[in-house]
Amino acid sequence: MPTNFSIIIPARYNSSRLPGKPLLLIKDKPLIQHIFETASSTQAEKILIATDNSEIIDTVTSFGGTAIGFTIISITLK
Repeated sequence: MPTNFSIIIPARYNSSRLPGKPLLLIKDKPLIQHIFETASSTQAEKILIATDNSEIIDTVTSFGGTAIGFTIISITLK
């Protein structure tokens, strides 16, 4: 399996169906940590969690992950 790949995990806080889903506790861990740990079992060079929420960033860094923040913008094309 090639090892020259990275994984970017999107983690939006305000999803329409289940707001706060990445922070939902499952077996005493947030869902985003379970996803990160599964991704860590691969041979990816880098795993990043992209999020729009500072609480998710804090949670990710607390378990040793790397999170990057983004802002969702809306544009209208004519």
